[in-house]
Amino acid sequence: MKEIVMLDIKFEYKNEIQTIHPVLLIDNNDIILVDCGYPNFLSLLEVEMKAKGINPSSLTKVLITHHDDDHMGALYEIKEKYPHIKIVSSEIESEYISGKRKSLRLLQAEEMLKFMPEAQKPFGIEFCETLKKVKPVNVDITVKDGDYFDWAGGCQVISTPGHMPGHISLFLTETNSIVTGDAAVIEDGELVIANPQFTLDLSRAENSLEKIKSMNADNYYCYHGGKLVRTITK
Repeated sequence: MKEIVMLDIKFEYKNEIQTIHPVLLIDNNDIILVDCGYPNFLSLLEVEMKAKGINPSSLTKVLITHHDDDHMGALYEIKEKYPHIKIVSSEIESEYISGKRKSLRLLQAEEMLKFMPEAQKPFGIEFCETLKKVKPVNVDITVKDGDYFDWAGGCQVISTPGHMPGHISLFLTETNSIVTGDAAVIEDGELVIANPQFTLDLSRAENSLEKIKSMNADNYYCYHGGKLVRTITK
């Protein structure tokens, strides 16, 4: 059995319904969750997994593409409930996921707070406090660009820095698919940079986007936006 399953995690944020799309890589030996949502999202993940016929306790690994709170926020509660699960990330991101280094997103938010108009500062302060509450988790396995695993029929790690310095994406060889993380999002049927105003290195993010687009995958699984199927024109 080899399968890629995209989850649809719906939640309300500021009176709007939003959706994120963690991905499961499934084979006979592993069930790997790629990114896991905000803090307190474990129950949402469990409900969605069960709805797709997958027992959450069968998870073997959680791979985190980068340390933003919407991608690793639920990691602590996952590890607490399912301690057998191994945590995977790039070496750079592991420093932030584990709490050995201060979140770059928090550092950015604190710097932006200094220059915010007074009317916007309450939101900025609330965002900083939210980031501070994300609980660190030790990373068990670190990976780098080019590393290859047999996950879901074949999985190669792609270094896609920019949004965060250690951001990684995944190329799934058997289905010619890419799990993008935040290296790309879908807007109006196109792959674009995720939140360029908050991207830490826009030039590197642009290079990473072009890198994964140039691979001409048949499917792009985007955490924000869902699945993009490439249209082949003759």
